[in-house]
Parts: sequence; structure tokens; C-alpha cells
Amino acid sequence: MDRTDVGALVQSAADGDAAAWKALVEGLGPLVWSVVRAHRLSDADAHEVYQTAWFRFAQHLGRIREPEKAGSWLASTARNESLKVIRAAKRWTVTDDPQLLDRVSEDLTPEESFLDSEEAAAQSERVRRLWQEFEELGEKCRQLLRVLMASQPPSYQEVSAALGIAVGSIGPMRQRCLRRLRARLEARGTA
Repeated sequence: MDRTDVGALVQSAADGDAAAWKALVEGLGPLVWSVVRAHRLSDADAHEVYQTAWFRFAQHLGRIREPEKAGSWLASTARNESLKVIRAAKRWTVTDDPQLLDRVSEDLTPEESFLDSEEAAAQSERVRRLWQEFEELGEKCRQLLRVLMASQPPSYQEVSAALGIAVGSIGPMRQRCLRRLRARLEARGTA
């Protein structure tokens, strides 16, 4: 689905054409799913974010200034909604439940538990640094890499239509972005 087709379908869907809406969902749905899956949400959260992205798109359908860029709009919305879910999941809930507070693993010794927690903390720090450096990349690199790292990445044609990048430029741009990310990580001593 190329950009002119997307633009025409958005206009038709805004005018109430159900077939155009269905074509948009079928054509851009895999892109939205790839963005959502890239954030590794639970199945329930992923479905919720997918639906929310389409709901927001429907809400703004008549006001989208560049209808041919609807794929980019949907990808950005899916990303933002995914990040909202991730931030909400990081909030801790205080509990008075003594069973939860007194729970101890019978399988590991205290030393093994400590080593496991240290290893998990180190891994968590590496992942945090990776995402920190990732966020410092340019917007185009971040968008492209998020879409391409999905568990079922979309075709280069879908990426091209959604992000406005020529099909022949996607591979080289991906390589440049990954090299830039690696260089940033090596400069920080985290690669």
C-alpha cells in the first residue's frame, strides 16, 4: 500500500466509507502490531494498545493534516500508548499482605539469591543504558529500528509506506542506525 493509496483511503474513510476503513485496518494493521510487539507487552496489554491506537486514529480521522502519512501517525500513536502502559506497569503497589512480604524462595540459598539479584540488576542496567542511548538517536532511526525489531517485522514496502523511506534506503539506513547505536554504547563502555 503506497502513500497515495493510504491518503485516498483516509479521505474516503473520513467520509464514511466502511470499505476504505477496512482496507486501512488490513493494510496498516501489521505495522501497528509490529510497533506494539516491539514493546514486549503482555497479550492483553498489546491488544489494548492496538485497539487504542485505532480508536485514536478514528477520533482524529477527519483532522489528519497529511493523510498519506497515516502509517507514521498510527506507528507514533502505538508507540506512545505502549510507553504509557509500560510506565503504568512500573508503578509499585504497597501491600500489607504478610504472605507476600514473608515469601522466601525455598529453591535458592541466600547467596544464590543475592548473586541472581546482582546479575538481574546488572542486566537491567545494561538494558536501561541501551534504551537510553537508543533514545538519543535521531527520530528517523528510532522509528525505523522500532518497526524492524518487531517479532514479525513488516515488509520493506509496508515500512516504506508508513515511514516515507524509499525501499532501497531501508537496509542501508538500518545499518547506519545500528552502527551509530553501537558507537554510542562503545563510547560509554557498555557494548
